[in-house]
Amino acid sequence: MPPIQIIIKRTLISLLLGLVFGVVLNEITFMFLRDTARPPKVVELVIPNGTAEKVARGETPPTIPDSMAFVIGDTLLVKNEDIVDHELGPLWIPAGTSASLHLDTVQSYALTCSFEPGRYFGLDVHEALTFGTRLYGILYAGIPLGGLLALYSLVMPVKKKEEK
Repeated sequence: MPPIQIIIKRTLISLLLGLVFGVVLNEITFMFLRDTARPPKVVELVIPNGTAEKVARGETPPTIPDSMAFVIGDTLLVKNEDIVDHELGPLWIPAGTSASLHLDTVQSYALTCSFEPGRYFGLDVHEALTFGTRLYGILYAGIPLGGLLALYSLVMPVKKKEEK
């Protein structure tokens, strides 16, 4: 095979290997982010009746998570089914009512909270994981790696076929 064909073949194989590695690496990473692979929606958080009593005893209500993950554009709807008024950051939620908080910025919040024994509630807002984001991650990792593999393949000697 002429040398230019060997170089082209090695380069294409190297780019393919880099892209395969990019797919594997990024898909493993994206598995941990699958909660954010969705369009924005209304996320409901219900404060059950008797929550204030449990918090006063230092207990965590079983239906309320310690923290929650959101995507940009989500709306947190807090329904207060307790007989006591509650607070979550800027929201004041009188007994028997609901309030909402629109989340439009990537940020980690630690909000003051009256329905958690620790008096704070964590909210993490992420960018939504889209097909475009995934493709960008694969290409961003795979193409440079493939290029490096192609460069390294150029210094590898060409195996000569033995003549009979």
